[in-house]
Amino acid sequence: MTRINILPPHLADMIAAGEVVERPASVIKELMENAFDAGAKKVTVEFKNGGAPYIRISDDGCGMSPEDAGIAFMRHATSKLHDERGLEAIGTMGFRGEALAAISAVSRIELCTREKGSDEGIKMTVEAGDIVDMLPCGCPEGTSITVRDIFFNTPARLKFLKSDRSEASACIAAALHCALGRPEVSVRCIRDGAEEFFTPGDARSDSAVYSLLGRELASSLLPCRGSADGVSVEGFVSSPAKGQGSRSRQYFFCNGRYIRSALLQSAVEQAYRNTLLTGRFPACVVYLTLGNAAVDVNVHPAKTEVKFSEEKKVFDAVYQTVRSALEAEDKPLEISLSEGTKKLTESASATFNDRPRTTFSRPSFSERPAPVFKPAPARAPQSAVFRSPMPEYDSVFPASTKSENVEKAVETVEKIASPAYRLIGEALNTYILVEFDGKLLLIDKHAAHERMIFDRLVQSEREVMSQTLLEPILVRLSPEDSETLEANGETLSELGFELEPFGEGAYALRALPEDIDPGDATAAVEELCVKLRTGGADDAKAGRTELLHTVACKAAIKAGRRHDPAELDRIAKAVVSGEVRYCPHGRPVSVTLTKAELDKFFSRIV
Repeated sequence: MTRINILPPHLADMIAAGEVVERPASVIKELMENAFDAGAKKVTVEFKNGGAPYIRISDDGCGMSPEDAGIAFMRHATSKLHDERGLEAIGTMGFRGEALAAISAVSRIELCTREKGSDEGIKMTVEAGDIVDMLPCGCPEGTSITVRDIFFNTPARLKFLKSDRSEASACIAAALHCALGRPEVSVRCIRDGAEEFFTPGDARSDSAVYSLLGRELASSLLPCRGSADGVSVEGFVSSPAKGQGSRSRQYFFCNGRYIRSALLQSAVEQAYRNTLLTGRFPACVVYLTLGNAAVDVNVHPAKTEVKFSEEKKVFDAVYQTVRSALEAEDKPLEISLSEGTKKLTESASATFNDRPRTTFSRPSFSERPAPVFKPAPARAPQSAVFRSPMPEYDSVFPASTKSENVEKAVETVEKIASPAYRLIGEALNTYILVEFDGKLLLIDKHAAHERMIFDRLVQSEREVMSQTLLEPILVRLSPEDSETLEANGETLSELGFELEPFGEGAYALRALPEDIDPGDATAAVEELCVKLRTGGADDAKAGRTELLHTVACKAAIKAGRRHDPAELDRIAKAVVSGEVRYCPHGRPVSVTLTKAELDKFFSRIV
């Protein structure tokens, strides 16, 4: 039997570091939270490549004395807890006393810090948890900590890091989450010497949303505010007409801390019930404020999961607040930007909605000119990752030819010999009513049409035919979606999407599959990015089939809208002939009511 051994302290620290430092993005999150707790008003985040070689976080907070700096890297050292009663009401971002010890255990660190009012600062060098050097130095008030060579002494973990592009995307997302939760702090994020984003730090959540999430999303948001039973909710939610293709634009904060919460997600989405199209999701930035004793943040080392002592009160407060905002949607959104944000964007307008529609820029001190979005007349060939071959057909489908595309999607069904039936009409803008063989047939028009398009796409061995847009569409994506798109550009090209980079996080969409309405283009790209990032298909063919589900869904006619009888008749013919029975996901596309069943329901027969 193997004997039980006590691990050496340095080995125990390396193992414990895995709970806190999962990847370079974890380092950025922990150090930014420390800066916030130190009272910083300005925080600068810099990193190189994917963050593993170099991360530097600088702040103008309270700094540390030489005595505090000397013990800051010891495990369980913290300035935020003094006894067990402090665990009952944690009001700081960090509190475990593990972050610096965990980070230093798997990296090389240089710390420069100067306490407020002190004549000089202190410089420390720490490697693998051991203090190598500690000397007085001249430095600004506050703290600057540089982390190099993350996981240099744990090669087993180093090899599990993803590509630099993927890790960099995670680093930007982590910094964005922290900045969005603290609009009173000015945050600058720099990657490889180039500024990714900047927030003015004017304590206005609308400024932070505009700076971090972009004008397009910000201009579609509705302000929301409410409180009940000690729970305060405020922030922004998207108009139902501006639903997203995924949940990647949902941000939740509890007492300034970014969190993931199925409870809050459910509360928001239930508030949109019966207002969003199937497959669409609301965007939101929700700030939840409640007593420290009413929330337990000591659930997970990363502190992104929390527990609420009274979940129903929290759910009800969020649901009612969002619901009230949606019911008042007809009121115009008039959120003025602060003077600082106006200067940053160099805009003559003071509201989201009044900004010029053709200029897309984000706040920055970099003085770069705002790009103007125009169709390019002649362009040099781009990388194959972002280009799609020109479609091999005689005419190009403009944005107004949706009905023609629908006819092409069902042209093969025209030849099907179907039994006699009578098209009664359309009910509730969702179901097709057909009298057939002495029965009443109710057809889900979207599901049936989706199947027709999906079958055509699957049977075709060529690339999906695309339509060139007369005017390009600007698509803004989250850092995660941007990384996914760039890594899978060739796949998207094969599906008929032609995208070109157009600034940080933005892409110009110049072509899309011929069946997809341009109004659904952004949602389609977002959904495809989610599937590419999270899909678990075993092979390339199965993966392509899964992606075609999304293309077919976006191309199919939509429930909730009235359609031409000719389109409905073609779908009905495909269903009554037996050509279409199930949607691509396996659900039936129709239900049948016999005359006997109807007679029995109305007591015409016993």
